Amino acid sequence: VEKVIKYYQPDEIYNLSGQTSVSTSFNERVETYESIFLGTLNILEAIKKINQDIKFFNAGSGEIFGGNKENISNEMSNISPMSPYGAAKASSLHLVDSYSKSFDIFCSTGITFNHESPLRPDHFVTQKIIKTAFEISTGIKEKLLLGNINIHRDWGWAPEYVEAMHLILEHDKPDNFIISTGKTTSLKNFIRLSFAFFNLDFENYIEIDPKFIRKTDIKVNGGDPRKIYDDIGWKSNLEVEDIVINMCKNIKN
Repeated sequence: VEKVIKYYQPDEIYNLSGQTSVSTSFNERVETYESIFLGTLNILEAIKKINQDIKFFNAGSGEIFGGNKENISNEMSNISPMSPYGAAKASSLHLVDSYSKSFDIFCSTGITFNHESPLRPDHFVTQKIIKTAFEISTGIKEKLLLGNINIHRDWGWAPEYVEAMHLILEHDKPDNFIISTGKTTSLKNFIRLSFAFFNLDFENYIEIDPKFIRKTDIKVNGGDPRKIYDDIGWKSNLEVEDIVINMCKNIKN
């Protein structure tokens, strides 16, 4: 990490790396924590050693609020992760705050809630739903196996969230901001919209498989983006219906 930073001499670093799957984090706990927390620590240490004027963006997660009983969380909400992934993201949030205050490094965390795009890997539930709906419509598959479809999430459009990340580092001071739409929708509705794009009734093709149900599933998890709008002027524009259509068009093509 030090060699890369010395060679490129960046003005800004965006730390978007690490194990990103909540479900995978239950089976790969050590890898999850090392890739998220130690990866962040390595970059911060390199900045401290090489050039403390480098601005640093840390990708946080709404999963840190998993167990706080609030349907919509803000920057002051209680941090109560319910997964190894959420715990690692909470630790890295505190680490970044510590470096910002202790060493006067411009480092901020964007606490991102669920964000989608056609680049989403197949093992994530949203892409799994859309790909399977397409495959059912073409006769490749017959059923979609899922866990709890009654959970509610705050789904946004990843390209818009990247714009928010850049604006956070252009802000006049380091700070933490929730990046979200402020609205939640059920996974069932996401499924309905996806299947409807391919002229299918999802209820004819869904099977609930207990192996996909976690004891610590968060029922409702949304973010309050008022701070980033008030301080920076950013807000999301795409609705979940737009996101589903964009992803379905991509898989169809």
